Amino acid sequence: MEVSAIILLLAMVAALFVSTPLLGRYVARVYGGASAPGDRVFGPIERLIYRVLRVDPKREQRWTGYASSLLAFSLVSVVALYTLQRAQGGLPLNPNGVGGVSPALAFNTAVSFVTNTNWQNYAGESTMSHLTQMAGLTVQNFVSAAVGMAVAVALIRGLVRHGSATIGNFWVDLTRSITRILLPLSFLFALVLMSQGVIQNLHGFTHATTVDTSATYTDANGVKTAITTQLIPGGPIASQEAIKEIGTNGGGPLNANSAHPFENPNGITNFLQIWAMLAIPFALPYSFGLLANDRRQGWIVFAAMFTVWIAASLAAMGLESTGNPRLTAQGADQSVSVTQGGGNLEGKEVRFGAAATGLLGASTTNTSTGSINGQHGSFTALGGGVALLSMQLGEISPGGVGVGLNGLLILALLAVFIAGLMVGRTPEFLGKKIQATEMKLVVLYILVMPAVVLSFAAVSVMLRTAVSRIGNPGPHGFSEILYAFTSAGNNNGSAFGGLGANTQWYNTTLGLAMLAGRFLLIVPTLAIAGSLARKRQVPATAGTFPTNTALFAGLIVGVTVIVAGLTFFPALALGPIVEHLSL
Repeated sequence: MEVSAIILLLAMVAALFVSTPLLGRYVARVYGGASAPGDRVFGPIERLIYRVLRVDPKREQRWTGYASSLLAFSLVSVVALYTLQRAQGGLPLNPNGVGGVSPALAFNTAVSFVTNTNWQNYAGESTMSHLTQMAGLTVQNFVSAAVGMAVAVALIRGLVRHGSATIGNFWVDLTRSITRILLPLSFLFALVLMSQGVIQNLHGFTHATTVDTSATYTDANGVKTAITTQLIPGGPIASQEAIKEIGTNGGGPLNANSAHPFENPNGITNFLQIWAMLAIPFALPYSFGLLANDRRQGWIVFAAMFTVWIAASLAAMGLESTGNPRLTAQGADQSVSVTQGGGNLEGKEVRFGAAATGLLGASTTNTSTGSINGQHGSFTALGGGVALLSMQLGEISPGGVGVGLNGLLILALLAVFIAGLMVGRTPEFLGKKIQATEMKLVVLYILVMPAVVLSFAAVSVMLRTAVSRIGNPGPHGFSEILYAFTSAGNNNGSAFGGLGANTQWYNTTLGLAMLAGRFLLIVPTLAIAGSLARKRQVPATAGTFPTNTALFAGLIVGVTVIVAGLTFFPALALGPIVEHLSL
């Protein structure tokens, strides 16, 4: 790698180690139940919201009530967003005059944004009105992220409480997540983005005359037409861009996502966007340590997340900086470029370069963000494999806001149970015995995502209509299908490119994969929280396996890699591994 790439990675690590304790401490105080910063400002707003919703903020819920509230809220959100898309053609704030979205695409998009997936089978600037972008998609960017954070704090309560029948109030956790964390951070971040050139307006397309009048367009009949004008999009970009990254959503208002200069103009915004998608997920383990009164335990969880993320980042940056081996074999010099060093620059913006694109690619697939600043389908075979594997690990390094911590803590329960079986010690975590009930739910949590991803991918490669939408034959084409369902089943939202997924089959099956990957994991998580909250803490003994050591962090990482490897290695072998070996 170039020296500049190493400096970029070190700067990102430094930024995360500075922001993690600061943000983590603030988040812990928000959910801690006592006074929190900003009570005078946010308190009256929250009380008004509770009054309108007829919610008693002091009344807590059992896990079943918490889950029922969450599912009901999500169902209403899907219906409302679907209706808004279908009706947008006759609604205001539609300067480009776009019509209503087709039923299958509207369903896919509604499910996508409500589940924090933000998979996009459409070009935002030509499909969605400004009203839909603001009142529909951006709103869901906030509330879907807040739902994930609410589940995370509910699981933490389940781990730290003892003899309790309740795990908090969903409506309170949802509200405080938005008002005290997501909104303030997004407001400040949007201002920073605007200062760097990210646009924020209510304009439609601007018709500009091109400088190069020799450019032509060839239609399907072979007729050439001179291109003399260009449509330049406008819209509320910075406001959606901010929560897109901070909420680990990823749904860009423009088709090119963070590769578009109106969303991500320069290296500064690129660095800040990577940090934004990592900041809250890495801060939550620190908050967990404070809420559990065991800071060391929080740092162990952080260390497990960080280890996987840094390994994936180094791999992606190194592989993309090395370049395409097939071009090297043909005598092409990939060691030098005019602006951004060497490497595989296919499908990448030269203002970022290969290494920075690899870092964002690794970060967006290790979180549930889905934001991209280059085409993942143009990565090297193994570079694309890193992106695939990062999602298949369960997106726990550090994962999406809330859901990453959930997944890591559930894998920690599995790790401590396995360790107890191996050494004959009592499987306990934070003083709670891990027994059959919890392990059944843990196994259900772990099996749902692979079952959905592999089943839909297997059926798709057997359907002629589904295979016909592949843009590239051979193992790369298989990777396109596997990546699509991996992204949907893990609520990531990034795309490999090359797959024409805006069809009845893919819109429907990807939507179902998103629903399963979200709610069939949330419900077991809340059930685990409820089960653990009812238990009494037992004092540690000589037979208790310690969970606040570096050894335990390594065990979590090992269990994570083994579980994902055993599940997905055969599929990876048919895709990126075969593609690499064929070079």
